[in-house]
Amino acid sequence: MSKSHRYEVSVTWTGNTGTGTSGYRDYSRAHDVTAAGKEPIAGSADPTFRGDPARWNPEELLLTALSQCHMLSFLHECARAKVVVTAYSDQPTGTMTTTADGSGSFDEVVLHPRVALADPSQAGLLDELHERAHKVCFIANSVNFPVRHEPRP
Repeated sequence: MSKSHRYEVSVTWTGNTGTGTSGYRDYSRAHDVTAAGKEPIAGSADPTFRGDPARWNPEELLLTALSQCHMLSFLHECARAKVVVTAYSDQPTGTMTTTADGSGSFDEVVLHPRVALADPSQAGLLDELHERAHKVCFIANSVNFPVRHEPRP
């Protein structure tokens, strides 16, 4: 049985410096991402595209969504398998290629999860649990590029 889930956010450009988009260099890429009951996320473009390096850019947020989804799916699979995780961290990396016409796309994202277990003798189960998590990750199933995971000790 399938269920439909709806999500809603608001993205508001805050970068009008007085002349709107009168020229490529005449406006800020600043924007706010909000959702009911949540703190706003300060967004911008990547600094390569005249963005503010102090703000989150869409490319970083895509990596974040993939990492979060894998982590949450992995923790769920561990709980189902009676594998007690005591710590988890990830430092995902992504490669994006732009083209001469200004478009671009991600080539791949690699997750680098580090996991600590209550019972280190269960470490042999982690590869299979990461694979299961990858298969059920909503976000990884929604992108058109490879998402790999290379666990780190």
